[in-house]
Amino acid sequence: MIGENRVLILINNTAGTGRALDDIFDIISGYATKGYEPVVYPIIPGTELTSENIIDKYRGQVDTIMCIGGDGTLNHVMSSIVSMEADKRPVLAYIPSGSTNDFAKCLGIPDTREAAIDTAINGRLYSYDVGRLNGRYFNYVAAFGAFSEISYDTDQTLKNVMGYAAYVINAITKLPQNINYSCPMRIEYDGEAEEGEYVFGAVCNSVTVGGMKLFGRGGVKLNDGLMELLLIRAPKNFGELNSILTSLATGVDDNPYISSRLVSHVTFRSDNEVTWSVDGEYGGESRESEIEVLRKAVTIRRSGRKG
Repeated sequence: MIGENRVLILINNTAGTGRALDDIFDIISGYATKGYEPVVYPIIPGTELTSENIIDKYRGQVDTIMCIGGDGTLNHVMSSIVSMEADKRPVLAYIPSGSTNDFAKCLGIPDTREAAIDTAINGRLYSYDVGRLNGRYFNYVAAFGAFSEISYDTDQTLKNVMGYAAYVINAITKLPQNINYSCPMRIEYDGEAEEGEYVFGAVCNSVTVGGMKLFGRGGVKLNDGLMELLLIRAPKNFGELNSILTSLATGVDDNPYISSRLVSHVTFRSDNEVTWSVDGEYGGESRESEIEVLRKAVTIRRSGRKG
């Protein structure tokens, strides 16, 4: 049985702005005044103090898990929660302190620290969909192809100082090699299939990825059992590349090289090893990958109306 009125607070102070410790007293006080017993741990990469180890230690002993960090921190905490039995999953609370915080923005979690803390402690409960790529869970995106490695390949110190601009700078430096990227692939989704050479592909549950606004054809909803499959076919020349970049920059989705649709299950097959990123982190390599959507797998506290 889940422990009542006990919250596990996990802090990754190395993520993004590194301001997590500035808020810890307000967070502990907020929970304590609501009758919760706060249990606080730091997440220290490269040690035994990982979110997975800490959560496993308190499995079944807390009814809320709060994490403070970036999209990667949220991914690890969410994954541990989803791995639990459905009726024993604690509520997730999140205070974003990363460089882009794509998913927090999509959820409507406030940017200001005071409002974010209040939302994490007192916000409305909202259940959202989670993706699973070859057994690994993701909150908002699994991607392959050109620029998909930009987030996890960008230096953390640079991200801390420059935020989203760091991703842009890294993308520009890698532009020449990414122009020539092409991945032949067969993609099957919800009873349909297509084949081609792709420069980029992603399954998303967000309106932005890496700060870039997606098309969201059909409307992006976080709890309908569907995610957006975005595919960009490989351009043959700079004219076609420019057309693609213009469409991405303006959000105009009538480009013949770009397709977007809502799906619940996708299989990707290639003769070559394909590298994936998951919520901005390295997601492994494989010739065949399967993505499925787990509807309303996680319950989080968020602002706004009930979902």
